[in-house]
Amino acid sequence: MSETDATLLPGLRLRARGAASNAVGRFEAQRRARVDDGWEIAEDDRLLRTEVRIERPRSALSYNRSPDLPFDRSVNPYRGCEHGCVYCFARPSHAYLNLSPGLDFETRLIARPGIAEVLAGELRARRYGVATVALGTNTDPYQPCEVDHLLMRQVLQVLSDFNHPTAITTKGTLIERDIDILAPMAAKGLLRVGISVTTLEADLSRKLEPRAPAPLRRLAMIRRLSDAGIPVRVMLAPVIPGLTDPELEGILTACRDAGAQAASWIALRLPLEVSPLFQDWLAQHVPGRAAKVMARVREMHGGKDYDAHWGRRMRGEGVWANLIAQRFDKAVARLGLVKQMPPLRADLFRPPPRAGDQLALF
Repeated sequence: MSETDATLLPGLRLRARGAASNAVGRFEAQRRARVDDGWEIAEDDRLLRTEVRIERPRSALSYNRSPDLPFDRSVNPYRGCEHGCVYCFARPSHAYLNLSPGLDFETRLIARPGIAEVLAGELRARRYGVATVALGTNTDPYQPCEVDHLLMRQVLQVLSDFNHPTAITTKGTLIERDIDILAPMAAKGLLRVGISVTTLEADLSRKLEPRAPAPLRRLAMIRRLSDAGIPVRVMLAPVIPGLTDPELEGILTACRDAGAQAASWIALRLPLEVSPLFQDWLAQHVPGRAAKVMARVREMHGGKDYDAHWGRRMRGEGVWANLIAQRFDKAVARLGLVKQMPPLRADLFRPPPRAGDQLALF
């Protein structure tokens, strides 16, 4: 869709945004259109800006039972993500907030101050059973607003104090700020980091994921983390058939050379509102490839834009899914990467003493 879409105010300026529309979510009973009421608006006021609202969390840990995921619990300090990746599978989660999975997802964010304290309380519960906590599973914890809110650093400090096994997924270079916490955790076998790389083409990256760090900057981030002794996995996520899949071997090679030890891949996922947003993006930015990309996506998902069944949603099935998987396996073996990292340690977990706690005699 163009910027004249009915869901946007006429003349609204979109600077470095992934979505081009702001249709309401699937739970809304009514559809809304923006109209110009004739009042003159200053040019600067027509620029769509990011706003961050506050939510006081009642819980920190979110649990899942998905057999597709290597973790059963996660923490999300933010809702929505300013990186604006048009393909983001998490966009539909904004509909639960009565916000649009389109531009609202990347411009109307929710910060959750106090989440570190809530997390500490949950980890102290007598019935708590330790297992790896995943960070960055829904939206990126190192998106730009973390500069002001520091929620991820506070959560990390709690996990470090408890000697809790932790896995982080991010595109954000702000992770380098926290190496002073991350490196000691990694030295104890408590931490691993996954860096998502979609493409090495800077121009394509700027269009796909407009406010995420450039590909070369992500490679530098992998190098810096690796040099600090932090085990890094490169995550080819998502692999977009007909658009980014030709880069598979090149991405793996560049990330291995930067210090990545492991690799994984996930196919493009287009659940719910993501599919029309992504198809609009294709028509606007790569119209000559749009039909090819969607044809291959549907071939990988049984003729549909997306198949949500466990065991198929992450990789797809059929000829193209098998071809990508075979290429990935051969490249990983040739480059000396691994697909599985050693398990993180859970035996070190200990709630730290609080002021006034009785000290143990032995």
